Amino acid sequence: MPTEPENAPPDCAPQENALPQDAPTSGAPAGPAGPAASGPGRRRALLAAGAVLAAGFGAAVGELAHGGSVFGGSTGSGRTSEDAAAPAGAPATEAPIPFHGARQSGLTGAQLPATRLLAFDLPPNSPAADRASLRTLLADWTRLLSATAAGTPPDPRLRGDDGPPRTASLVGLGPALAARLALAVPGGLAEPPAFPGDRLDPARGGGDLLLQLSAADPWTLAVLTELAGAAAHAAGAVPRWSQSGFLPPTRPGATPRNLFGFKDGTANPDEDAARQWVWGPPGPHENATVLVYRRIRMDTAAFAALPGERQEAAMGRRATDGAPLTGTAEHDEPDLYAKHPDGAYVIPATAHVRLTGPRLDGGARMLRRGYGYDDAPDDRGLLFAAFVRDTAQFTRVQSRLAERDALNPFLTHTASAVAYVLPGAPPGTVLGARLLD
Repeated sequence: MPTEPENAPPDCAPQENALPQDAPTSGAPAGPAGPAASGPGRRRALLAAGAVLAAGFGAAVGELAHGGSVFGGSTGSGRTSEDAAAPAGAPATEAPIPFHGARQSGLTGAQLPATRLLAFDLPPNSPAADRASLRTLLADWTRLLSATAAGTPPDPRLRGDDGPPRTASLVGLGPALAARLALAVPGGLAEPPAFPGDRLDPARGGGDLLLQLSAADPWTLAVLTELAGAAAHAAGAVPRWSQSGFLPPTRPGATPRNLFGFKDGTANPDEDAARQWVWGPPGPHENATVLVYRRIRMDTAAFAALPGERQEAAMGRRATDGAPLTGTAEHDEPDLYAKHPDGAYVIPATAHVRLTGPRLDGGARMLRRGYGYDDAPDDRGLLFAAFVRDTAQFTRVQSRLAERDALNPFLTHTASAVAYVLPGAPPGTVLGARLLD
């Protein structure tokens, strides 16, 4: 990464960090396919259809960026060791993602093309009863998700004849539940403050428990969602909200595009940086993290009406190849101090890339694994999912964006949630066992 000039211009915001961003596309629910159809060809067909069917099916079942930020920003160079090891939208024929491990599979495996976020509330009883209910639910989810990933699912609808279904999952606990049960979660687990321009719907955000299920095809996702919801109901948990999302078809190794047509998720922190800014410190939270979720509506029609040069100036990157306006390739480091002959910055002061730079926060970065959504003709956008050690990291970046991001006229934050993402469950253990014990 280039060294920042010692006397940087005062009006020049540093380089990009990570904020609501990366991996958008438009999310649509998943649509069922006949259980009799199977085989690699059928899997590929389901995967291709997933983006279109995702939104509609999600509603029927019941209703979560480049190192930079919400869209097209870049936190730095290189991809994460595990977290970004595989490209988004990986083919369904790839090897299954193991459930058991030090970190949860929803963060260590490839980002699968179809996803559903489910939030539940646990009605308060006595602390002892609530702990028992939570322990039961986490054990049931562990059995369901681990057996499915291993190819021995409890439901015949998940038993394909071309190998185990390709799935990944993530379980987190909300701040209110953690406080009520006096759980020893990190101090950085807190809801972000209100930001200018927010239009948050309480019915679409928050929650005591957050479960993210992802799959290589919408059929698997639909069945898994049903089974996980049944386990939650049996444990006394009440559904709060649900949201489906998807990624666009993307060739291996390429960066997906968001609904504005720009590449989204060019860079995430590598393992060394993630250990400092994403994962908890050595100890009980070492392989845990904090999720900040934002549902961001995108006015795609208004943005598309802008001339191409204005779109790129707002983003700070070229639409064709994702390169910064000062570079020639997608992964080039943006030169935030480059100027035109008239003295204006090549990357404008209000460009998204500029305002999300990690230099403003001492190098702090986020791990972003976002999805697109498409719930109605006038309601589509980004399911922004950022993973941080402390929610203050997100708050600092979003505060800058809310104040002067050139994309603000085209973005509306409509829902928000925060969760403590549990460490993974090594073989023979259950999610959350260490925290509850």
